Amino acid sequence: MAASVMRGYEGWDVDIERPTGLEEALGALAAQPGATLLAGGTDLMVEVNYHARLPRRVIAVRRVEELKQWEGRRLGAGVTFGRIEHGPIRALAQLARTVGSPQIRAAATIGGNLGTASPAGDSHPFLAACDAHIELQSRRGIRTLRWDEFLVGVKQTSRADDELITAVMLPEAMPHRQEFAKIGVRSAMVIATVSACVMVDDEGQARVALGAVGPTVHLGCKKSSPGVITRRDRRSRAPSAGRPCKRTPSGTPPCW
Repeated sequence: MAASVMRGYEGWDVDIERPTGLEEALGALAAQPGATLLAGGTDLMVEVNYHARLPRRVIAVRRVEELKQWEGRRLGAGVTFGRIEHGPIRALAQLARTVGSPQIRAAATIGGNLGTASPAGDSHPFLAACDAHIELQSRRGIRTLRWDEFLVGVKQTSRADDELITAVMLPEAMPHRQEFAKIGVRSAMVIATVSACVMVDDEGQARVALGAVGPTVHLGCKKSSPGVITRRDRRSRAPSAGRPCKRTPSGTPPCW
């Protein structure tokens, strides 16, 4: 595993480790829990450039080959949006094409998008709509969390300091009817003002997830009544503006 010390802005030195395998990466995290993880750097380097965040210890995981694997419904955390936009899952490819420029998509990863945990994260409505799970690994073992157990607040996740996001687990049965849309202040290369992912199964059950609509990363209601939701239905069943969806006893949002 390569390691180096980089001298940046005056008074800021950063230790960087560059593991090339998953075991090396987990070992580096175990030795330095709380170190900043660096994948594509498309979020972190913006903060560094504005001096908003100057980490002292960085573990760069871009060379970890295990994180780049995409096998069936298991999407490695290091898979870039540049690959995802050419993938077979319609809404996932749609959202990937809205992520920055081609240069950004070549570097940005789905694991980094999850780790940043911005309410405007482009992958989040899709992951909520399909009820995806997040795989985390450490030297202590592997655990899997549902998307709403992982995303717990604005730029807050349930990842422990010694854990690495290793994969996104999609359900085996995915609705064929699915769409993603995003609105921003420009037509391209923009952070979402609001985004949405809708999935409708063969029985007419719709799952709707919304992004960038509130201060938390809870992204919307998981199910609606059978059939197509019309504009009139939406007005009559939607929660009051500015109020979060109430939760059912099972912890999931109600239908609307």
